[in-house]
Amino acid sequence: MVRVSNNLVGILNIITFLISIPIIAGGIWLSRQANTECERFLEKPVIALGIFVMLVSLAGLIGSCCRVSWLLWVYLFVMFLLILLIFCFTIFAFVVTNKGAGEALSGKGYKEYRLGDYSNWLQKRVNNHWGRIQSCLQDSKICKTLIDDGSSTKVEDFYKKHLSALQSGCCKPSNDCNFAYVSPTNWTRTASSSSTNPDCGLWNNDPNVLCYGCQSCKAGLLDNIKSDWKRIAVLNIIFLVFLIVVYSVGCCAFRNTRRDNSYKRYP
Repeated sequence: MVRVSNNLVGILNIITFLISIPIIAGGIWLSRQANTECERFLEKPVIALGIFVMLVSLAGLIGSCCRVSWLLWVYLFVMFLLILLIFCFTIFAFVVTNKGAGEALSGKGYKEYRLGDYSNWLQKRVNNHWGRIQSCLQDSKICKTLIDDGSSTKVEDFYKKHLSALQSGCCKPSNDCNFAYVSPTNWTRTASSSSTNPDCGLWNNDPNVLCYGCQSCKAGLLDNIKSDWKRIAVLNIIFLVFLIVVYSVGCCAFRNTRRDNSYKRYP
């Protein structure tokens, strides 16, 4: 029975070791296929994650199967830090995504997004890196479907569209601007177009400009981040439970290994 924990830790780490291989392969593939700054930004974290998982798995596997106490100690120490890190991140994710939501508009299928509604911490991070983010959004062509629709979309049909947060914030002017509709990405100023909203002066019908520099575009991105982080936080809770179980089994394996080694040293 005392060997069950060692065997179980070994099996679990074989699985995680095998998982690390496609993670590393995916990062290498991204580095070869990257055409945009966004893709190049992703490759290094993916490869680093894969290597980290592989090294931790090897430490746990060798430590449990070969009864190497110091490797198991390193494995458990790293696991403890990982559990602590994920726990703190999960709490932090719930706190910073607690604020902000799209504003429903009467007679329209989409919502309006305002930067000030979201967490100050998220606002600051987005503002500090907006140059790179804006370039990524332009490369992703999030407005392409609206541009392709052109003048074939009637104004009443456009107002019924269910736009994503990014499309609503980046591909059309704010509702405050009171611009006249020509096509989904073509709007003209009118006599009633005066507004204190700074986004109104930033709007441009050029498909490469549109409202990518607007506060509403940043708010649309933050709404996406908020939704993604909440999903990640829920998954983290499940992963945390799994890690705590593995950590508990690892502690049993470490105790068994130390006891076995002490018996060998003092027969």
